[in-house]
Amino acid sequence: MNDVPSRQAALRESAAALQPELVALRRALHQEPEIGLELPLTQAKVLAALEGLPLEITLGEKLSSVTAVLRGALPGPVVLLRGDMDALPVQETSGLPYASTVPGVMHACGHDLHTAGLVGAARLLCERREGLAGSVVFMFQPGEEGAGGARIMVHEGVLDAGGSRPVAAYALHVAASVLPNGWVATRPGPIMAAADVLTVTMRGRGGHGSTPHLALDPVPAACEAVTALQTMVTRRFDAFDPVVVTVGSFHAGTTDNVIPDDAVFAATVRSFSPEARDRVLAEAPRLVRGIGEAHGLTVDAVVTEGYPVTVNDPAETAYATAAAGQLLGAERSIDMPRPVAGSEDFALIGAQVPSAYLLLGACPPDRDPLTAPYNHSPEAAFDDAVLGDAAALLAELALGRLTGRTAEQLSG
Repeated sequence: MNDVPSRQAALRESAAALQPELVALRRALHQEPEIGLELPLTQAKVLAALEGLPLEITLGEKLSSVTAVLRGALPGPVVLLRGDMDALPVQETSGLPYASTVPGVMHACGHDLHTAGLVGAARLLCERREGLAGSVVFMFQPGEEGAGGARIMVHEGVLDAGGSRPVAAYALHVAASVLPNGWVATRPGPIMAAADVLTVTMRGRGGHGSTPHLALDPVPAACEAVTALQTMVTRRFDAFDPVVVTVGSFHAGTTDNVIPDDAVFAATVRSFSPEARDRVLAEAPRLVRGIGEAHGLTVDAVVTEGYPVTVNDPAETAYATAAAGQLLGAERSIDMPRPVAGSEDFALIGAQVPSAYLLLGACPPDRDPLTAPYNHSPEAAFDDAVLGDAAALLAELALGRLTGRTAEQLSG
């Protein structure tokens, strides 16, 4: 085990030398953000940053993905490292000198840092190819923000790109607040929620607002359904296996004295276990249908399934926590007390490969993590000083895993 501290010291030194290049790449990505599955400018920047490295590169067919495979000089297993690349439809108000130049589009979730960090990891691992026992798949993924890019990349073969299924997969996600700068946090089991959508249309019969008895008003029933969903959450589900139902859209009518024909609302539904997810997606539509039908309405309640629960493999999480503590300092690697209610399509990787998903604090030093604007805010800002750490940590996770390191060995 005596080789581990020296290897990690060398990684930190190499990553620090890469830092200026990674910052330049991140800021170039930040200035030209792209949304969804088609990210031609982003893809081009990634390819330029990887040029000249001993990588086997495959581009996506149905999306602007980049899959790069590094084959070590020695035989061994496959490890996958993932970085998502897409931005959000947010108008940036950060005031940064390298703010988005694309109206209404912003890297408000920090995926530009993920992309640059993964490029850095590729650079670091390519430098160490001669001693690498196995292969590393670098998964540069579009379409994480709701477009399902991971599913498409899996369909197009990213999990088989290394020649055999990965024995482990890892991903980092930066946080603009909550977590102190440079700290790494994760947990075994559920770490991110499942996210689904419930869309409800209650159809009645319009009429004059002065004579509601001659119409069939869908608005009161829809309002009742919204509040009943909240009661369902507190009375039908275990507080220690929670669900969250938030109605974010409600539309009915055109003016004050006209009863509309229908009322429509949509809710995001979050859950933290497959069992709770199955139950809420069955019970929520049944509840709103019952309420609407009790009022004499016709009800359409449609569930659109999104991302499943992101579940961290316990052994991989223990290993990743120990590796982060050794590489960055034990005080910077902490256990999360509970999952995050955001969602992630890395869940689709974790469903097929033992995985660990980690959060990396990137709150700028002039902001308080407890009050700083969070990811997805138009004011969100991320400290790109953490890029070297991100690159080194991803590289170390792959290096250690390919040499068969475990949490017990690292702690020993």
